[in-house]
Amino acid sequence: MNIETQRPLLLVGCGKMGSAILSGLLPQIPSSVCIKVVDPNGIPTQTWKDSISVFKEAKELPSNFEPSIIIFAVKPQQLRKVVPSYARFVESGAFFISIAAGTTIKFFEDILGPNAAVIRAMPNTPALIKQAITVACPNAAVSNSQLASAKLLLETIGEVIFISDEDLLDPVTAISGSGPAYIFLMIECLTQAGLENGLPQKLASTLALKTVSGAGLLALESSETPEQLRQNVTSPGGTTFEALQVLTANNNGLKRLISDAVSAATRRSRELAD
Repeated sequence: MNIETQRPLLLVGCGKMGSAILSGLLPQIPSSVCIKVVDPNGIPTQTWKDSISVFKEAKELPSNFEPSIIIFAVKPQQLRKVVPSYARFVESGAFFISIAAGTTIKFFEDILGPNAAVIRAMPNTPALIKQAITVACPNAAVSNSQLASAKLLLETIGEVIFISDEDLLDPVTAISGSGPAYIFLMIECLTQAGLENGLPQKLASTLALKTVSGAGLLALESSETPEQLRQNVTSPGGTTFEALQVLTANNNGLKRLISDAVSAATRRSRELAD
């Protein structure tokens, strides 16, 4: 990875998503690039401790420390307390990446100043296996070289899409940020339905997991649309047809439920910004 200026990287917060970013970064950057982490709870993986420096608070960072990139991976409700401690790095040329849901670029500009280069990004939990889809939006202060560095960094956990309209990040959060939870619920429901229809626990769980993951891979690799793939396995009067009759009853019930769920998540993302 060609991180701009080869200066240090700073990760603020090392929970699940912060850890995923860290695990993606470590194998892909030169050993000469220093990584520092600020997290009151330390880092979760012992094997990383020889590769990075860990601090409990920002005030413990060395006075001569000048990172090129600062990644905020803390919960949205913690940001107002956390962010001001990093304003001093704006003048030294650092740029900031936030992965906090519902937290606008303006929030960071108000605290860090109008000249702060900020990228608001929304990854999702498949980052833990380097299969994230991340959508990111830069502010006007982000340079082309900083944008390129951010792309390289975020690609260590999966695919990255950059957009210019920040408002789109609210429905993005609802679809891809929250979306894995919807799929996990579907796996739970399929497993439970298998149990209710006589399958043993292990078989029901395996069938549900493999069916969902296999269908996802097929949809990714096929040249056909999901709608066509659904139709391909739906024979009139067959078992799939009967199941879909239930799922689409009451004015496309499942589609309506999913639409309402995504709208609720989008609305909540916007509320978090207020």
